[in-house]
Amino acid sequence: MQLNRRDWLRAGLLAGVGAATAPAAYCEPWLDKPLRPDDPTKKSALKARLLANENPYGPSPAVLKTINEAAPDGYLYAMEYAKAFKAMVAKEEGVPEECVLLGAGSGELLNATAMYFAYKTPAGNNFVYPDPTFDALPRAAIKHGMIAEKVPLVAADGYDQNLQKLSDRVTGKTSLVYLCNPNNPTAILTDPAKLRQFISATATKTPVFVDEAYIDYVADPKAASMVDLVRQGQNVIISRTFSKVHGFAGLRIGYLLAKPELIAQIAPFSPNGGGLSMTSLRAALVSMPDKAFIEWSLGKTAESKAFLDKTLKANGYTPLPSSANFVMFPIRMKGEDFVAKMMDQGVGIRQWKFDGQYWCRVSLGTMPQMQAFADGLKTIS
Repeated sequence: MQLNRRDWLRAGLLAGVGAATAPAAYCEPWLDKPLRPDDPTKKSALKARLLANENPYGPSPAVLKTINEAAPDGYLYAMEYAKAFKAMVAKEEGVPEECVLLGAGSGELLNATAMYFAYKTPAGNNFVYPDPTFDALPRAAIKHGMIAEKVPLVAADGYDQNLQKLSDRVTGKTSLVYLCNPNNPTAILTDPAKLRQFISATATKTPVFVDEAYIDYVADPKAASMVDLVRQGQNVIISRTFSKVHGFAGLRIGYLLAKPELIAQIAPFSPNGGGLSMTSLRAALVSMPDKAFIEWSLGKTAESKAFLDKTLKANGYTPLPSSANFVMFPIRMKGEDFVAKMMDQGVGIRQWKFDGQYWCRVSLGTMPQMQAFADGLKTIS
């Protein structure tokens, strides 16, 4: 039997990942020799990479199989698959396709939004956001000339985003309000009903951007999402990413949802889906409807979160309530020292300082990774 070049390549690729695609159940990822964030060539020092809110269980076996089936078609442009994925997103979110803008992860779209608002508004206009929050959009907006109006997170509010204080900062010079729900790095979910009221009142004066990167980890994602306000035609922009529960952090798939005129205005500041690869798009078409994998992945995350909560409290730490795949808690030493000491134990985490307090943010990994965190924490506490 003769094989043409594509059949030969396809067969070789599938054989190479047979171990990944064969199991009927999902597999625990390997713990041995994960990459160090500071030097990827040193593979043996880091036992637990808990610093980037990645999903250690994804992508799913079905996605891995699809990627390898798609790889031989990598010489083709992927316009048809981008169109199909946009249609899938629109159907899933209950909006017209004109309300969807695709991007390589949500970061690309956050930057595009920042550029649009920076260049469409007069010099000196500002944007309002809670601090700390995910800083991709604020950083880009400042870079392109907008003025930051920060609303600090404080203990009196339980470190939740204070919607009244955000509203008080909105003036005639405010071009955009940005917030993340659940927030990053705190993992706190702002009450959806209150947020919906805030947006409905604020969006008549200025657009509101809601970053919903972690919405899948909320108990009821559909109820917590603000997508219904897009359907109503309100002046709201929603971002989503496959980088978390779908396990696509390195595959780069995301999208914006907004009314058609806003999408049309932001789109020229982005590749408008043209930067998405054949493999990632076809993988996304498989992953989005895979509810069984999502449910399994969320279950594993909940298991790790319960273990982490018990570990922190056993060591005298009080974590903030988490509605995401990471947990934040106050620490008893300088953040830089805490990070360094944990890295010495082979555990990578992140640190912040706000409201006069040092904080650690730890992502939820596999149970072996969480055990490595627990062992490291016990050693340095």
